[in-house]
Amino acid sequence: MDKEAIADLIEAKYSELITWLENQPNDSWTQGPEGKWTTGQHALHLLQSIIPLNNALSMPKYLLRFKYGKANRPVRPYAAIVKRYQERLSEAKGKTNKSSKNLKTPTLADKQYLLNRIQTEEKKLQYKTRRISDKNLDTVVLPHPLMGKMPVREIIMWTAHHVEHHTEILKTKYSNLQS
Repeated sequence: MDKEAIADLIEAKYSELITWLENQPNDSWTQGPEGKWTTGQHALHLLQSIIPLNNALSMPKYLLRFKYGKANRPVRPYAAIVKRYQERLSEAKGKTNKSSKNLKTPTLADKQYLLNRIQTEEKKLQYKTRRISDKNLDTVVLPHPLMGKMPVREIIMWTAHHVEHHTEILKTKYSNLQS
């Protein structure tokens, strides 16, 4: 997948998420299905996952290569990344990353701020995706808590899927709470 297609995918997936979140009743922001995250927690989780990526992409690429090494395999296509993520999720059997374990529940007063921050970070990621060289996209690797080290191109594609994954969970599990 080329840079433009990835940036467009990021935009489409985040736009769908934001639109869905904006159209939900305020109750679902702070209350979710029994034992599940609220819509606010999903939004906070997605914000917390994109910020470190944007921060890493702001660093000099030679530092990232020094810290994490270089890719030792070809970049996988989007479908393969999605398939591998689903496999890893089922292997993890509901275990969450330590940063997501005791995720605070954002207040309703935080809602607009979080949605604005998500949109800002998403625009930054699009910009960075379009600006980074193809060589760096394919050779610089970053660590992922569940997937291990991944080339930057893959981790950005994964980010698009991650948003889609949470949007689908929200649509499936939370839309029926409104009735």
